[in-house]
Amino acid sequence: MRKPLVLNGARQVGKTYSVLEFARNQFAKTVHIDFSAQKNYCALFEGDITPQVLLPQLEAMGRAEIDPANTLIFFDEVQACPRALTSLKYFQERAPEYAIIAAGSLLGVALGREDYSFPVGKVDSLLMHPLDFEEFLWAMGEGLLAGLIRESYASDASLGMHERALELYAKYLLIGGMPEVVNCIASAGSLERARGIQQGIADAYLADMTKYASPIDSAKILNVWRSVPEQLAKENHKFQYATIDSSARAHQYEAAINWLHAAGLVSFCYRVGEGKKPLRAYVEHDYFKLYLLDTGLLSALQGLDSGDLDPSSDKGSRFRGGIAENYVMQQLVAQEIEPYYWGTASKSEVDFVIQLPGLGAVPVEVKSGRNVSARSLESYRKKYDPAAVVRISAKNFGFENGVKSIPLYAAFCIGS
Repeated sequence: MRKPLVLNGARQVGKTYSVLEFARNQFAKTVHIDFSAQKNYCALFEGDITPQVLLPQLEAMGRAEIDPANTLIFFDEVQACPRALTSLKYFQERAPEYAIIAAGSLLGVALGREDYSFPVGKVDSLLMHPLDFEEFLWAMGEGLLAGLIRESYASDASLGMHERALELYAKYLLIGGMPEVVNCIASAGSLERARGIQQGIADAYLADMTKYASPIDSAKILNVWRSVPEQLAKENHKFQYATIDSSARAHQYEAAINWLHAAGLVSFCYRVGEGKKPLRAYVEHDYFKLYLLDTGLLSALQGLDSGDLDPSSDKGSRFRGGIAENYVMQQLVAQEIEPYYWGTASKSEVDFVIQLPGLGAVPVEVKSGRNVSARSLESYRKKYDPAAVVRISAKNFGFENGVKSIPLYAAFCIGS
């Protein structure tokens, strides 16, 4: 039995465009209701929300018949009308012949509202992310290069276009994967223009923080949001409340951090006390790193340009390490991999540990340049003898001493 689809994701990741493009190719007609712009539609959901009552009203409001055989019903910005989301339960139970997609930007935040009821088990759900690096290559007309990268990943053979791929990776660090920003660059737009779009997206996020939270809570949310770039510029990227304020404590900011995570603006990377599966069993929730949803937004908030990302030495700098980690986190999350990191009291730390089918817990070390020495990775290997070890750096593909070398531009291949 067909279920309605709920498409979640942060603002500006391309949900509306993707649904309308899908509808254009698959349906003769689309009933597009934007609850944020068409607030009068919300009144239809205040009473009976069964399909038998709703459908005639939707038809009358839109002055068009809704034929289940060739019409897609699209509830956009559905967080502005929570009962519209609740109504999907009844569509699935009583009118499954209708094709319905609901999309929203702050559904995770809406889940915390008292008057909100999510139709658990009655809908299919998808989480939409910014474009990963492979999708960025497609958008830039570099689809053939993306295919070659996947081939080299599978064979551990050096990529002849290694330097070209690194150049595109460096561009991605500045541009990121927000569709409007990528489209700007793909259309020969300047970095300055792209930065203007990124600032507009960041401003929209700030507006959401003040709109969907109380004044006291929104102030804390803003403080956490603004601290993340600074957290990632430190030598130790573990989240430290003192970076927000010297007197800040966990209990004061936990709700603010959770709000940003629920809104899809940050991702948690928790520390695990043991490097073995199941990793979730060894999570230490008091220790974590926060990464922004998009590395382009991070570089914009840090005010970086191409010169900042072209290190004069292999060691690079601390913020280059932080942005490389954020990039890898973004690629892993886009592949629906849940990353952790491993650390000990002796300050040994592996950037990421991921669980892969057939391989167990796999350590992943990230280097922003070609200097690949990693004492912590060796400590991990001696203690746990993992089935696979991954090093991501500016070096070409290869396999040596039990370590799979993956260039930074190929992080999207992990898990495939």
